[in-house]
Amino acid sequence: MLYPELFRSLESVRWNMETDINWDQFDASLLSEEQAKTIKMNAITEWSALPATEMFLRDNKHDSDFSAFMSIWFFEEQKHSLVLMEYLRRFRPDLLPTEEELHAVRFEFDPAPPLETLMLHFCGEIRLNHWYRCASDWHTEPVIKQIYKIISHDEARHGGAYLRYMKKALVEAGDGARAAFSKIGVLMASARRTQKPLHPTNLHVNKDLFPNDTVQSRLPDPDWLENWLDGQIQFDADWEKKVVDRILHNMSLLFERTFESVQDLNRYRKEVMARLGATDTPVTSAA
Repeated sequence: MLYPELFRSLESVRWNMETDINWDQFDASLLSEEQAKTIKMNAITEWSALPATEMFLRDNKHDSDFSAFMSIWFFEEQKHSLVLMEYLRRFRPDLLPTEEELHAVRFEFDPAPPLETLMLHFCGEIRLNHWYRCASDWHTEPVIKQIYKIISHDEARHGGAYLRYMKKALVEAGDGARAAFSKIGVLMASARRTQKPLHPTNLHVNKDLFPNDTVQSRLPDPDWLENWLDGQIQFDADWEKKVVDRILHNMSLLFERTFESVQDLNRYRKEVMARLGATDTPVTSAA
């Protein structure tokens, strides 16, 4: 069981919203209207940890260890939403999300294969870590720069915890886990070939609600994410390469085989599928 160890590890580095954020260093002259609005959108997006947790608990009823870990992940992810809202409450109360705006991103996700979902969120944590690091560089106001750095570190630790559960799954499920992880790894490391950012909050998750079945589609500004990445924080090819390299590095550690490119990982995926005797389906869509 990983939960007790992960609890101790994450508890030892947990930050305090009242004492570890330098609220007294706020400089209103360094916060633009454009920047403040993006903070609101990120606060609402982080609130979607609520339906994600409901999904994880529903689809992992067979795994009490992982389900217990959700108590940590849920707490820390909701804390990210809370600290961004606290920033707005103190300094831009006019932009504080309403309860209705927060509740809009709570909707049911369709059931999905648990191991594929685990890998999807592992990659999502890597991507968020880099998005928030980039956002911290873009912001000019010192308090929000600090907040984004702090929560980016949380996302990295969450990715590390998911990796521990992926290693456990390899022992328990063997090639079935390898197939699931390599499939989603190829998908999530191929963002440059898609027209939209690849992150769990930007993927379709409820066919009955389509097309309004992504978290981003239910924000006050559904087009916000693409504009934030491309036009504001400028998450460019160099940043994207960092994400892809990190995914490939972790897949190399997980599978004990070196992957220099997405093509390398895809070849490995095909090898695993062949061992399973399964029909290979090309990985082409994030929907």
